[in-house]
Amino acid sequence: MELVTHKKMKAGRQMPWGKGTVVTGAKGYVFLAGNTGTAGNYDPSTGKGGSVGDAAAQWRSILMNIKSDLEELGSSLEHLIKITQYVKGPFPDGGALSSPNFRLDVMDEFFAEHCPKHCSYNNPPPSEVIGVAALAHPDLVIEIVAVAALPD
Repeated sequence: MELVTHKKMKAGRQMPWGKGTVVTGAKGYVFLAGNTGTAGNYDPSTGKGGSVGDAAAQWRSILMNIKSDLEELGSSLEHLIKITQYVKGPFPDGGALSSPNFRLDVMDEFFAEHCPKHCSYNNPPPSEVIGVAALAHPDLVIEIVAVAALPD
């Protein structure tokens, strides 16, 4: 299997997300459900139970969940194709990137440790950052969806 992520350039500067990933020879794909930073006692049917407190802690929890889920399903961070980040407001400057809940620094720290090729300053997979008014639980500030290839 081969994954080639093409860099996104603007005015000669590399952007912190990839243009696209071309996958050849994969035996399949893993489409993960949205991951959130809820605590173990969270019950989605009632909305009761705690969730992880601050944005940075939620990001770390989610990224570790994604890593574990991919490994459990036969893939890994190395085989990430695309990620979508849903970030809860506020949006002081009008865009999702201005939210204090958008933590690219935490994502880069995680990938530097677990999969350096996906750091925003290296050659990350394509991604979207979408600003939202609310997520499944009022204490949640980030939800991440990931797609990865299954190696042959």
